[in-house]
Amino acid sequence: MASIINDPNGRKRIQFVAGDRSRQTIRLGKCSGRDAEQVCRHVEALAATTIHGQPASRETAVWVSGIGHKLHDRLARAKLVEPRAAVEGTKLGAFIDAYIAGRVDVKPRTVINLKQARKALVDHFGADKPLAGITAGDADAFRLALLGRGLGDNTVRRICGRARQYFRAAIRRELVQHNPFEGIKCTVGANPDRLYFVSREEAEKVLAACPDAEWRLIFALSRYAGMRCPSEHLALRWGDVDWEHNRMTVRSPKTEHYEGKDSRLVPIFPELLPHLREAFEAAEPGTEYVIARCRDGSVNLRTQLERMIRRAGLQSWPKLFHNLRATRETELAESFPLHVVCVWIGNSQPIAAKHYLQVTDEHFDRAIAGDGSAPKKAAGKAAQNPAQQPHAAGRTASHDEARKTRNPAICGAFQGTAAGRDDPRICLVPPAGLEPARPFGQRILSP
Repeated sequence: MASIINDPNGRKRIQFVAGDRSRQTIRLGKCSGRDAEQVCRHVEALAATTIHGQPASRETAVWVSGIGHKLHDRLARAKLVEPRAAVEGTKLGAFIDAYIAGRVDVKPRTVINLKQARKALVDHFGADKPLAGITAGDADAFRLALLGRGLGDNTVRRICGRARQYFRAAIRRELVQHNPFEGIKCTVGANPDRLYFVSREEAEKVLAACPDAEWRLIFALSRYAGMRCPSEHLALRWGDVDWEHNRMTVRSPKTEHYEGKDSRLVPIFPELLPHLREAFEAAEPGTEYVIARCRDGSVNLRTQLERMIRRAGLQSWPKLFHNLRATRETELAESFPLHVVCVWIGNSQPIAAKHYLQVTDEHFDRAIAGDGSAPKKAAGKAAQNPAQQPHAAGRTASHDEARKTRNPAICGAFQGTAAGRDDPRICLVPPAGLEPARPFGQRILSP
């Protein structure tokens, strides 16, 4: 409980019991009774949070964030809140650097991505910008500034997603009260405009422009095995290659934290086999990894591949390695069930449909030509019930096919029906009435 004490000189103070059962006092000075009651109510709520270990209510948290520095310092000395000076003194650059250094659980590529987002934030706000001074409006302006630099929408979403990650960590450390990036869209969406199907003719030209066997294998692993580059390429060992059964174990650093997703078994496709054998014959005895010379993190595979594409007389396509992988998944989906293809490629069917599978010009050409658009007649006939075939033939077959039926009784019945259809005395369908039904096809002579 907290109570208001009125001193003789007109000043007021609030007494309450702290979490250690000691009696604490907060001096308010001269103020109105209404203001003192408001402070007393929130002091009582803050004291209850320290005793019971529960977070403060939203109303109290908003009140604390809006009070002046003098009252906030008095609450901090009573150990009801964190000192505001320490919160406001937390600088953007220093906090992100400490956060990245503490993430010992992430992959090297993730660290690179976190540092890229850190650079974007520091370039926009400055390294000395206090965390608590960045508002939701500032976050909106940051997003628009990234778009103004010509970055793609998905790239901007990734950067904002990592910025939101930084502020979530700051909230857990009680350095800020709110996340300014909470309302910004950070989920990466599909972008069909950046999909590109790398044809086999283009792939062969690029392979011819590669400088050595290792680069040819890097390209072939991406185009003909659909592997993620560079993580899965660099993780592939010669011991993972099963020459006898034409299979290889692909280890996936990206998905290894999911149960059962650390590796997958992939066929050694005929298009890949010669490049894999060439690299094996060129490897030094005792070499462990399939890709040996490009393991330095400073090597930019994308830049080097762009040079080879230009050397081949082609234009670079968007998302170089992703579209090689997407092209292979699209090809395989033409010949194998999608669930099998997803096991080989290492993704799920929803992800494949959203980000990988493409509609190509060949699909349009086949649709226009009618290739595979209708089931074969023989297959349709084989699926019919044998007991229904004579009747179905009588309903749908041509007159010539009906004459060729193997059942002469049925043939005679239909021939008789056709011969007598011009006789006005003959009615094939008996009139409806109270008379007993007659068999179909019985001749009824008019009186």
